[in-house]
Amino acid sequence: MKRRTLALMLAVVMAFGLLAGCGNKDDKTPDDKGNTQTDGKKTAADVKIVLLLPGDINDQGWNASNYAGVVACNEQLGTSMEYVEAVQDADFESTFREYAVKGYDIIMAAGSQFDEAAATVAAQYPDTLFMVVNGSNSDGDNLCPLFPKEYEASYLGAVIAGYLTESGKFGLIGGDPNQAMKDLMAVYGKTAVSIAKERGITDAEYTLAYSNSWSDVALGKQMSESMIDAGADVMFVYANELGLGVINGAKEKGAKVVGYSSDQTQIDPATVVASIDFDYATMYVWAINEWLGGNLKGHQIVEVGVPEDIYFPVYTDNCPAEAKTACDEAVAALKAGSVDLKALFD
Repeated sequence: MKRRTLALMLAVVMAFGLLAGCGNKDDKTPDDKGNTQTDGKKTAADVKIVLLLPGDINDQGWNASNYAGVVACNEQLGTSMEYVEAVQDADFESTFREYAVKGYDIIMAAGSQFDEAAATVAAQYPDTLFMVVNGSNSDGDNLCPLFPKEYEASYLGAVIAGYLTESGKFGLIGGDPNQAMKDLMAVYGKTAVSIAKERGITDAEYTLAYSNSWSDVALGKQMSESMIDAGADVMFVYANELGLGVINGAKEKGAKVVGYSSDQTQIDPATVVASIDFDYATMYVWAINEWLGGNLKGHQIVEVGVPEDIYFPVYTDNCPAEAKTACDEAVAALKAGSVDLKALFD
């Protein structure tokens, strides 16, 4: 009987020891990239992520900027993040659903046009986080839009344009009149006109048009030429591949362009004399790291901008010195929080 009692006691002690060992699963340990992860949770190497893009990664604009985030995450964090190019509107829901069914941890999508489809599909797949870049719908436990404050970037572009113009006439073209686009265009137009008037161009004004297309290069060229023929000498466009047509039109007509969303000075530095580049590589790495650390969840909109070093100006030798100085001062003001751009929203 004593031997049986002793054996039983030893078994109980061993069982408690095993349970204590299981309790240590909550201890945090760094993965091979230095990311601290709770044991039992996925590390960067394990997580399944895909990014849906509305256009091609070589568009020198929005899609290229977001694709840079995929490359950066894979190189810096050790993820195996995937991407899908040129997802058409009619395929938004089915593409979201395809990857949700496959058990992906995060499905990202670049553009507010994905918002509605993400919300629809997210409700059916609660274990997947849906993160729309530029999205605004966070009404769900697994909806977490990542909202870059693009109006801060357009403000920087407008400061350059205000010192670049000679006629005081600004041409603005947007791909789609969603609220984020309206806000950034309002900030750009009002700021550029204000600076031009301060320089003595009393009749300064801007013309804004929406293409309702993000990829029609020929349409972009046509719209650009029309605005330049009406007097615009500085063009600004935010419409993916369509923007390449706008730049081509400006080149042929002798107008200038302030690039936006990538370093478009590389296309033609004599025409695109400055650009506001989007460092979405930094933004994506930050966002995925935050998620791995358990800090990004549904029901929140995560905002980033100039203070987080997401946007920065790129100048060519063709950009006037006063424009460079003014833009650098604008960057400092945004980082200091001394500029209220929302007051310029329509």
